[in-house]
Amino acid sequence: MALTQERKQQLIQEFRTHESDTGSPEVQIAILTEKINYLNEHLRVHKKDHHSRRGLLKMVGQRRNLLAYLKDKDIARYRELIDKLGLRR
Repeated sequence: MALTQERKQQLIQEFRTHESDTGSPEVQIAILTEKINYLNEHLRVHKKDHHSRRGLLKMVGQRRNLLAYLKDKDIARYRELIDKLGLRR
């Protein structure tokens, strides 16, 4: 099981921008990052799982697009999110 409902709610609480926010770029990127990290661990064990690898690559592309959008819209929010998630080492 990749992402439990409780973990998803924790991510939404942590990265939301206002009280009823569930779909801001920050929340979407945080959820995608959690899924990507899970799939990375899965693929370390199951090296020949090419179907999951394709899903991982699609998620990475989607996250890249959301990060580019956020960077264009508000560079301060982008930098804060990058630091919080530990991306771009």
